[in-house]
Amino acid sequence: MTAASYEEILRYRKKHIRLASTDHFMLNLLHDEILKQVVGLAISISIKRDGPPPCPFSFFVMGSAGRFEQSVWSDQDHGIVYFEKNEQAMTYFLGLGKEISDGLYQTGYNYCDGGVMSNNPLWCKSLYEWQQQLTDWIHESSWESVRQLLIFIDSRTLYGEEIYIKQLKSFVYQFAQKAHLLKKMLNNTMFRKKGIGVLGQFLTETHGLHAGTLNIKETALFPIVNSVRLMAIKGSIVSSSTLTRLSQLPERWIPAYKKQLYQSHLLSLLDFRLKHGNHINYDNGHYLPMDTLSKEEKIKMKEIIKTGSALHRYVKEVIEKEENNGDE
Repeated sequence: MTAASYEEILRYRKKHIRLASTDHFMLNLLHDEILKQVVGLAISISIKRDGPPPCPFSFFVMGSAGRFEQSVWSDQDHGIVYFEKNEQAMTYFLGLGKEISDGLYQTGYNYCDGGVMSNNPLWCKSLYEWQQQLTDWIHESSWESVRQLLIFIDSRTLYGEEIYIKQLKSFVYQFAQKAHLLKKMLNNTMFRKKGIGVLGQFLTETHGLHAGTLNIKETALFPIVNSVRLMAIKGSIVSSSTLTRLSQLPERWIPAYKKQLYQSHLLSLLDFRLKHGNHINYDNGHYLPMDTLSKEEKIKMKEIIKTGSALHRYVKEVIEKEENNGDE
């Protein structure tokens, strides 16, 4: 489709989202299609208002969109890299970034609370300025700058020059080993909310709107996603999808049968989220009402949580061992 307005794109989303929500891959392909339509329309509007883009550029997505792991609802995580470093380009692409951000909001994607959007100068820069910013984040290595690096590493080009993101990721990986960044990234992702108690019971939310539900984002999804991301950085893997990263990891680090197990568990988890989640809004979709799961699904869910925890511990041991041996 070629949309003439954001309202038309929103209608298209509403028409197709229900069917797409029955399958993880179909759903994420639909999200990609909608995002590309919004970007295309935003570019057309910007051309009419400000003229054609002054130089080549890349519009990229991050977060669950970057990893191809979006649920029914998703907020915005995106940025822009443009080739030329000058005032005209900066003004143009910040304006385009605002048009894209507003267009996505009008088509059902909430603004990012943390401002990780291409209307923010922090996430909309020339290629040279991106290299400088990434260098600063690496050298600073504070909790916040490491968090921003981790966000960027999940980036995926959605429109424009794919080579820019590949170059920037390779740039980060060149310095990651030298700056002992893996240990700092590990510390940034150490928190793992327990999903199973010592007696084998699910540790559901005890109060608030989500009482009685399981936060699968923090108890099950993050341990797998964060662990695989760290190993991907260690292996200088440019891909952003957790499933693809797993397939590309060397078997001397994770044997093939374990990689297949983690991939299977991640897909089961994403399917559980679609099947049982209350998708009235973005936040609710991360909580699983346990009373809707069958006995077999509950057994599977416990297995997924335990497997993710074991993977998290393994990756922690690998990185800490290398750090202690000075072999990063």
